[in-house]
Amino acid sequence: MVSPKTLLIATGAREKSLAFPGNTLPGIYGAGAFQTLVNRDLVRPCENLFIIGGGNVGLIAGYQAIQAGIHVCGLAEAAPECGGYKVHKDKLVRSGVPVYTSHTVIEALGKDHVEKVVIAQVDKNFKPIPGTEKQYDCDTVLIAVGLDPVNEFTKQAELVGLPVFSAGDAKEIAEASAAIFSGKIAGRKIAGFLGKQTEEIPADWATMEEILKSHPGAVKEQVIPDLEVGVFPIMHCTQEIPCNPCSTVCPRHLIHVDPADIRHLPEVDYFAEKGCIACGRCVAVCPGLAITLVDYRKNKQKPLVTLPFEQDPLSISEGDEIELTSNEGMSLGKATIKIIKKIKGYANGTSLLTVEVPREIAKLVSGLRLIETTQPTPFELDTDDPEDLADDAYICRCERVTAGEIRALIRSGVRDINQIKAVTNASMGACGGKTCLNMIRRMYIAEGIPLSEVTETPVRPVFIEMPVRVLANLPDEGDRT
Repeated sequence: MVSPKTLLIATGAREKSLAFPGNTLPGIYGAGAFQTLVNRDLVRPCENLFIIGGGNVGLIAGYQAIQAGIHVCGLAEAAPECGGYKVHKDKLVRSGVPVYTSHTVIEALGKDHVEKVVIAQVDKNFKPIPGTEKQYDCDTVLIAVGLDPVNEFTKQAELVGLPVFSAGDAKEIAEASAAIFSGKIAGRKIAGFLGKQTEEIPADWATMEEILKSHPGAVKEQVIPDLEVGVFPIMHCTQEIPCNPCSTVCPRHLIHVDPADIRHLPEVDYFAEKGCIACGRCVAVCPGLAITLVDYRKNKQKPLVTLPFEQDPLSISEGDEIELTSNEGMSLGKATIKIIKKIKGYANGTSLLTVEVPREIAKLVSGLRLIETTQPTPFELDTDDPEDLADDAYICRCERVTAGEIRALIRSGVRDINQIKAVTNASMGACGGKTCLNMIRRMYIAEGIPLSEVTETPVRPVFIEMPVRVLANLPDEGDRT
């Protein structure tokens, strides 16, 4: 039993979900569970993956799947553009993954597990457009449509007057790098609250935290130098995001990122007196795989291009033929690997591949095809109203309550979520409504009913099951002293 003077809540986030027919079939994964299996447990949970959601979580999980030897047959994002960083999207597109914006999932098909997924284009109101359906064969559908802070304990502590601080996604959903600074700031605040001697919180910490939490900025036209002499890097990143590793590793200090705001795109000094030495550090360290080196020193008509490779190093050898691609995923032809090397001390998991290419495409090469691009098969809905099909989707998985049941209550005039609970048992399962309540709220909004007219349900108090012997202050069975 603990009686804390204060609490630091760093519980992270939980994933949002979607309602669609087949959403409870084995093979429907949240991105967190998928990444835990692949990255922590080193388990390859599937062979053929389709992703729903184009934020950073979905984009990164897709690339990690490819690294794990999983085929990614496609990604669908309901918004007109992916919300994640463009460099993460580019990695998938270059690898051979088709990305469908303004598309959503319609249903998952299969008998006792996922066998196919159906997606469709959506209009400006995010309603599926009949006749635009596409069907992909897959054995897993990855749902990556956003996160919510796990902040119930924070709210409960505030309610009872217990001093509480939050950090990371429990405070605000942002990138992992932002959590580092929010944790450091929270730590200093707690030390001050407890009366410990501590330095003032540096002003640049808060500034950096805000920069790291910022949304992706504008996409700008790629700067390709009009040079065909010597050797120099090509920057394939075109979107303003908080990132600066390339500027920190160049031994000649040729790459510059504004230190006051690392969201600015990197700039290269192509005409420095002491130019690029082709060390490859910038190529190896770039987390977006968005830098290549072009070397005209030996042959201007067939320059050498060096690009990063983060897959299994045993899967390639010098002399192998690879298919080169542009940022848009366009094939630029095939080339033979002449050199494979690693830069000691820099991104040890990244190999550098050097190929010889025609001068016409040397500056366009940004990656290589990693998987075979698959094509969808035709699919037609059995109904002209996709909403009727969505009635079969489960909103509350614990109590097996469908969207149709809840939609009927909303349309009958129910404006109190407690009444929905009483009639259907929705949100009364083991999870305590942590998934379905948000989906019910979204259903009200979809029906044109503002949440200001909806009566919320009381939030369950934060609790954890414990043996009665703890409350009775009895010793553990193994503690006989």
